[in-house]
Amino acid sequence: SSSDEGIALAIIHCTLTSIMRSALLAVIVGLGLTAAGCLHSSQSTLLHPPANETHSPAVYDVTFNTTQGPFVIEVHRDWSPRGADRFYDLARNGFYNGAAFFRVLKGFVVQWGLNGDPKVNAAWQNANIQDDAVTQSNTPGFISFATDGPNTRTTQVFINYGDNARLDKMGFSPFGRVVSGMAVVNSLYGGYGEGAPHGKGPSQGRIQKEGAAYLTANFPKLDRILSTKVTTVLK
Repeated sequence: SSSDEGIALAIIHCTLTSIMRSALLAVIVGLGLTAAGCLHSSQSTLLHPPANETHSPAVYDVTFNTTQGPFVIEVHRDWSPRGADRFYDLARNGFYNGAAFFRVLKGFVVQWGLNGDPKVNAAWQNANIQDDAVTQSNTPGFISFATDGPNTRTTQVFINYGDNARLDKMGFSPFGRVVSGMAVVNSLYGGYGEGAPHGKGPSQGRIQKEGAAYLTANFPKLDRILSTKVTTVLK
């Protein structure tokens, strides 16, 4: 229904916001890790989005090590070329390291894609990529970029928990799927529900303005990404 589509758009609305660097540092301290072990060496690279996306391998894996354990996404470039190229650049340069799974809606989606450094988020805010054709369906385990309308994909992504095929006709183009660790994806903390103003979960606007203090004080159970690893798959 049109109402369902409106809710879906609100849920996967991609408003770039900032999680302050201190949020990442708090995770490092809480886990007893060193900054060198968690912060990616390509931080300076992330401040300068490429004018042209790197041509990604035809098939590659991204392993996400999270506070709940690892999961692996297999990306197929022919499914969604621009999306696959953008995800490749983000993942191999550590953009997602330290990111919180800020929107976890069981039966629907889990969404993330905000860097721990507000300067990095600002750098990518207008680094939009053009849309891809939808060749796959938003069914369980498939991953797509969130959007704020046509040709507005930047850094936020979501994995489908449920059969969200209705999103296909709305232009959400899956570029990969979870091939290992779906149980980990399903275990990500979702007790806060949808974000404000549609629910009682994290408000992206408040994350942007208040950073770690807001998340720590109000949403301390959010799971996070500790590190990512990209591996080319030969097929």
